[in-house]
Amino acid sequence: MTNDFWGLLYSYVYATSLLLLSELLVRKFGWKQFVTRKLVHIGAGMWVWGILYFFDNWYWGVVPFATFIVLNFIMYKFKILQGVDEEDSSPGTVYFAISITILFLLFWRTGNSWDYAPVAVAAVMAMTWGDGLASLVGKRWGRHFYMFFNHRRSYEGSAAMFLGAFLSVFFVLMYLPGSALSPASVAPVTSTALLFAFLSALVGTGAEAVAPAGTDNLSVPLLVGALLWMLMV
Repeated sequence: MTNDFWGLLYSYVYATSLLLLSELLVRKFGWKQFVTRKLVHIGAGMWVWGILYFFDNWYWGVVPFATFIVLNFIMYKFKILQGVDEEDSSPGTVYFAISITILFLLFWRTGNSWDYAPVAVAAVMAMTWGDGLASLVGKRWGRHFYMFFNHRRSYEGSAAMFLGAFLSVFFVLMYLPGSALSPASVAPVTSTALLFAFLSALVGTGAEAVAPAGTDNLSVPLLVGALLWMLMV
């Protein structure tokens, strides 16, 4: 329980620091809100590695993101932080916390031969880096656009989504299984990991392209997680 207590403390300190940093960058340095929002998005997603590292028991490890569902909703509802939410922002941060909580509840088991933590982490990374890069690249370099559900996407952003999802999923599948963070899981061979990463990126990019604003934070990680689960069992 001692390590789990410290894991909880580190999780909340990390999240608070990330939010305060985004607020500082907006208020003091004039950063664009869409940049700081994606900074928080990527930073929050990357904390799943901290969850695996610091927690001894999976049921304590899902607590931080589960509580972030409520906290993120409150911040979204009342627009508490400029670095994360504007008047027209979607509840994407809430959806992302829901997705991570569901994935880790379903697939992560510490001290158990049944452990598919790589499925959960790969799905989260597909959204963390894929969507993060899609938004940043699309807003900065997007020149060719298409529409779904009255929401505009750029081909440049979708290409960044595919590349970010592919590389991040491949990295997870190659290096997380069998490591100290997930000792019971088994790594696929390189050619299989490449195929799984390609299919995950394809599904994730498609889900991100058609999802109404903000809901890609649900559809992308959950669909990629479901795909990887079917491929790896």
